[in-house]
Amino acid sequence: MNIEANCSSLARAPKGRLYLVPAPLDFGCTPQPDLQGSMPLGTLAVAARLQHWVCENAKSTRAYLQRVGQVVPLQSALQALHIQELPREVHKKGDHQGNFDARPLLAPALAGNDIGLVSEAGMPAVADPGSSVVRAAHELGLLVMPLTGPVSILLALAASGLNGQNFAFVGYLPQDASERVQRIRELESLALKTGQTQLFIETPYRNAAMLQALLQTLQHNTRLAVSSGLTLERGVCCSDTVKNWRHKTSPLDNSTPAVFALGR
Repeated sequence: MNIEANCSSLARAPKGRLYLVPAPLDFGCTPQPDLQGSMPLGTLAVAARLQHWVCENAKSTRAYLQRVGQVVPLQSALQALHIQELPREVHKKGDHQGNFDARPLLAPALAGNDIGLVSEAGMPAVADPGSSVVRAAHELGLLVMPLTGPVSILLALAASGLNGQNFAFVGYLPQDASERVQRIRELESLALKTGQTQLFIETPYRNAAMLQALLQTLQHNTRLAVSSGLTLERGVCCSDTVKNWRHKTSPLDNSTPAVFALGR
């Protein structure tokens, strides 16, 4: 698509907005709790009126919007919504480094239509794909409107008892065991030296392996916090020294996403 020509031809048309629409943190969980328990009504009202979407997966987006429609009636039938998926390579490699041009996905906004950006869970573009879409919106002069909703990283940080004034989210740690141990030691050294809380996530089925690696690698006085099932009835957040963690029963299962945090 010739973006420049498209922008020129639509220059006189009022531009739509890009809404960053959070999703509940119960993706893949059963049973799913009442949507209003974790999602503000104002956010659901905006989602209900949007007819254009950019997402990770169209099927799960329709399932989410179907839940939205049970609270606030959708302005258009699910079948009539225009839903575009981010490319597969964006899912696998991410788009936070700026190597994907998302401007073609925003063509409806140049024609005056508001667009919603949504991920599988939580806030899009935070620990999930979507930053390329936000960047493209700024390049095209679109107004970007983040909506209120659950963000697992911030919820975990608030519940950890660790430093909330100075923190860093570092994404995923390496899968290779030796590289993971090295990375854990680097993050621990930084946390102990500067007081900066280090937060990271893992694919749920590797939760047990990650916790074991942390307990085997970290110093006994380092503080470790683990949050899982946030906003769910079975959600937990445990925070203690590594020394005490070694005598605890793990609160994690291999099906629920978790956020790990370490500090002093």
